[in-house]
Amino acid sequence: MSAGAAQEPILKITGLVKSFGSIRALRGVDFELRRGEIHALAGENGAGKSTLMNIIDGILMPDSGEIRLDGQVVAIKSPAMAQKLGIGLVHQEIALCPDISVAENIFMAATNSSRAPLMDYPALRRKAAEILRQLGDVDPAAMVRSLSISQQQLVEIAKALTLDCRVLILDEPTAALTEREARILFEIMRRLAAQGISIIYISHRMVEIFDNCDRVTVFRDGQYIVTLNVAETTPGAVVSAMVGRVIEDLYPPKQHPQDRSDEVILDVRGLSATSRFSDVSFQVRKGEILGFAGLIGAGRSEIVKGICRLEGEVTGEVRLAGKPLALAHYGDSIAQGLVYLSEDRKGDGLFLEMSIAANVSALRLRQVASAAGIIDDGREAAQAQRLGARLNLKYGAIDQPVAHLSGGNQQKVAIAKMLSVDPRIIFLDEPTRGVDVGSKAEIHRILRDLANRGIGVVVISSELPELIGVCDRVVVVREGRIAGELSGGDMTEDAIIYLASVGQQRRQVA
Repeated sequence: MSAGAAQEPILKITGLVKSFGSIRALRGVDFELRRGEIHALAGENGAGKSTLMNIIDGILMPDSGEIRLDGQVVAIKSPAMAQKLGIGLVHQEIALCPDISVAENIFMAATNSSRAPLMDYPALRRKAAEILRQLGDVDPAAMVRSLSISQQQLVEIAKALTLDCRVLILDEPTAALTEREARILFEIMRRLAAQGISIIYISHRMVEIFDNCDRVTVFRDGQYIVTLNVAETTPGAVVSAMVGRVIEDLYPPKQHPQDRSDEVILDVRGLSATSRFSDVSFQVRKGEILGFAGLIGAGRSEIVKGICRLEGEVTGEVRLAGKPLALAHYGDSIAQGLVYLSEDRKGDGLFLEMSIAANVSALRLRQVASAAGIIDDGREAAQAQRLGARLNLKYGAIDQPVAHLSGGNQQKVAIAKMLSVDPRIIFLDEPTRGVDVGSKAEIHRILRDLANRGIGVVVISSELPELIGVCDRVVVVREGRIAGELSGGDMTEDAIIYLASVGQQRRQVA
């Protein structure tokens, strides 16, 4: 490919406008995608990224503006038309059919357009296996319902790779992937780009953008802000363009050494569950944030769910402020002040079509009910407003559905729901997944504030910079066991990865 040809845009968008009622989601935005480039699209939640991608994929129609593909003006009226034009979109939200096989999901579009009276299942599985081999270990015959979130994300990517794409859109594709799976995806992206396929890559993770992308375009409040060559800019400059201000402190100050307490709030001893985890012991001290690190599948979430009695039978001892707890189910856990915030906020953490107020009160309805057991709307709204103000929740009306909020504000509602029961220990599983950088900084400050107020805070995260930046100590889980603990200057990415993969701390060479 000549240098001149490489600069010709395969996709050019000019003056695109889209409104939803009184809300202007896109305000005359421009965007240009060159052939064979990996182009990042960055911006906070609500910036207009997803709206633009849905227009390119034919899910939405613009109010005005122009889309050119290969120099020709096109009106993309449906996802099927987008596919025929060579456009493939991998959504952040999983959109698979759970009750059919992986292979059937991957080739659903081809199967629907086929005129064959019967389906050749063996051939379908063979073809699916060929595609999956380059992505990860997923059985093409398995029912999608049986897969983990990360495996389902790989199936979504495999679906896109079966299409004859010229433009491939990846919306937060690594949000549920392990580090190994993410590295494989980046290798595939680079290989596709070398073959002339153009990729739009949407991510909140600056490391991924700067390691893998050629250019980055920033949107803010539905407007085009700037396009930068990745090699000629910095993460700080991109973040400043995204939020319209400089975020100097993504992570709040940690617990000062002189403020550290030996008081143990939570003491877990010898916790075990058949085939899931074994002999797990750790402590949470007053005023600290404890991190849980480990590879996906290591058992981090399972341990915490076991403590809260959300998943299966467990043995061992859990002490709260020195007192042994006898917990039979999650209701007991809530009553004792132990709450868990799911990594899947949309599936398990929130009732998206219910109001903010109803979500906040969901864990303990009697707090907002009358003596007759009827929900008092005024008390419910007042509770949500009080906790919302504490978390700097941004919303239009307290009775609006949570689905209408940005990802960061949805997460704040989920945290408010936890706080409504006055917890003593709060477990947060991937608390900033799919959240923009500005909201991340706010959530980190909320966690530190909770710890400063004496609440025990335990954070499970796959983002190592987050664990190192926000936590005072990190416990590393490997194959269902505690592999080790790190704190202070020993808490580095290399040290965490080594413990998570090898199971012991790296020896320091004098």
